[in-house]
Amino acid sequence: MAASAAVSTFSPSSSAAHRPQRRLPASAASGRSTRTLIPPARTVASSRAPLVVSSPPPKSAPAPAPGQPKVDRSGRFCSPRAARELALMVSYAACLEGADVVRHFDRRVAARREDGYVFNKASLQSYNFMSFCGGPLEVATEEEAQKLMSQNEKDSANEAEVLSAPPRLVYNNFVLRLARDMLVAVASGWDQHVEVINKIIPQHWKDEPVARILELCILHIAMAEMTSRGTPHKVAINEAVDLAKRFCDGGAPRIINGCLRTYVKDHINNGTSQPAESKE
Repeated sequence: MAASAAVSTFSPSSSAAHRPQRRLPASAASGRSTRTLIPPARTVASSRAPLVVSSPPPKSAPAPAPGQPKVDRSGRFCSPRAARELALMVSYAACLEGADVVRHFDRRVAARREDGYVFNKASLQSYNFMSFCGGPLEVATEEEAQKLMSQNEKDSANEAEVLSAPPRLVYNNFVLRLARDMLVAVASGWDQHVEVINKIIPQHWKDEPVARILELCILHIAMAEMTSRGTPHKVAINEAVDLAKRFCDGGAPRIINGCLRTYVKDHINNGTSQPAESKE
């Protein structure tokens, strides 16, 4: 089947002859990537009428709000959400390289830092796992719009700093182990999940698989969580939708939500895939 072949082209161990042109860090697979999975920038209109921006920057607060980074005593991320973002980042880069996801993860974690590299750990405190691209926001003046744009640029630079840093500087051992376990589950169930994904994704995704590597990786991670790690269906679906809100565009969050609900209904509940006991 042509569609099946198209989707399976992006197996982590397949040839990476084609490269997508969206939010694509050229060095994502290196020991220290420079830019990886940066959420799309928020735009501002230039007319004199009430200016429109997509969403305001997160408000600063003395106490971390829900979605703010969870760090341990060493100052590194320690939440399952951080592990999912890391697993997605590695899966995406591995697909672009045609590499095995687990080996790619191990290589990145073990990579030596560049000489003179210094990581600003304060960037972890400003990182927001729940920073989504929202709907339009009207502002009264160009000055206000410029302030929002300036804050957005700072937030984007901060996310680039965090997501491109050596993993051991950003994530604690729990997150690194959890992310690797997720990737082992992704690799072991890849072929089976490719067949299912081909049945549940919309036709226009099948027609442009090169542009949908990121979305397909999110589906693979969520399916692997439910079937191999025993993550509750609702948790896995909500986490996948949140990843799509952060790193994808258009209607991807809605489509991923629908695809995973179909997967649970038609494949897990009917016994096609047997979830394991929860390990999280």
